[in-house]
Amino acid sequence: MSCLNKGNSELSEVYLKIDNFGEIEEKGVKKIIKRFTWKSTSKVEIQVINYGGTITSVKVPDRDLRIHDVVLGFNKIEDYLKADNPYFGCTVGRVANRIAQGKMKIEGKEYQLAINNGPNHLHGGIKGFDKVVWEYTVRNNQLVLSYLSPDLEEGYPGALLVNVTFELNERDEFIINYKAATTKPTVVNLTNHSYFNLAGDHTSFEEIYKHQVYIDAKEITEVNDDLIPTGKFLQVTDTPFNFTKTQCLGNVISSVPGGGFDHNFCLTPCGGLQKVAARVKDPGSGRVLEVYTDQRGIQFYTGNFLPEDCHLNGKNGVIKKHGAFCLETQNFPDSVNQAKFPSPLLYPGETYNTTTIYKFLVE
Repeated sequence: MSCLNKGNSELSEVYLKIDNFGEIEEKGVKKIIKRFTWKSTSKVEIQVINYGGTITSVKVPDRDLRIHDVVLGFNKIEDYLKADNPYFGCTVGRVANRIAQGKMKIEGKEYQLAINNGPNHLHGGIKGFDKVVWEYTVRNNQLVLSYLSPDLEEGYPGALLVNVTFELNERDEFIINYKAATTKPTVVNLTNHSYFNLAGDHTSFEEIYKHQVYIDAKEITEVNDDLIPTGKFLQVTDTPFNFTKTQCLGNVISSVPGGGFDHNFCLTPCGGLQKVAARVKDPGSGRVLEVYTDQRGIQFYTGNFLPEDCHLNGKNGVIKKHGAFCLETQNFPDSVNQAKFPSPLLYPGETYNTTTIYKFLVE
């Protein structure tokens, strides 16, 4: 069973198809997981499922019109449910990235969040937004996923209503808009955690080192050994973190302490959605990914915690360390505990509203 939805206006050639991706059971209730597929006239095809608000596939042609999937993931819903799923393609929340010791204070009241990353809180906790079944609505070629997170879920105060809207247009821009409203003062920082390998051949992971990376950031947030910000900002000049001029990833990744990049880059605060925040090119295929965002930061992560022992199998074969990269648009990590960072606080009557665009090109 499937249906097609045709968008309107000048972007009407993008179609959205809906079918079933599998079935899960929650508290004795069986739920059908839906898959949503967009396809543009230039043959870009993107798939999202409503489990975890997860991007499961991004198929993009290369300069010779050969089409490959450029994101990591799985073919079956059962694999997304496993404990070793490293957040492939999911919507992350309530708060992306790390919160030190899972502790935070809002208006003088202390809260203890779930601990799931050593001594710290990561990506929303033990059961974050990546592990829930979202309600869905389709409007032309837009998909709106909705989730009501109850008060004190994973320790967060306030009932939080979240709407995430996905849309592919004929300019091959995949637009993700996040909105949220709360019943109590709380913190929110939403992102998507897709792993990209623009070479498209996920069994040849050395191709990732040939990727050419640009990030519009003159500073990063310094972190300790647990990847928790110290509160200091570091200039990227004369460091491996300087992507203000395009660099080949393989030339700098071995110089980064910790075995690769997992750092928040402080984006130049001007231009917003009109300016490229990050740009990555695979010279072998000619595929290019551009990222636009109104967020202040972007976490550049090179899959350092993917397994080296080849035990993780994805939809296109074995998944290995440094097999892909993430560009997670975000507020700064642990911002609730850092006075110098942009505030992540959301109050009743306000609307959290942020947009990220992934644009796919070929050169």
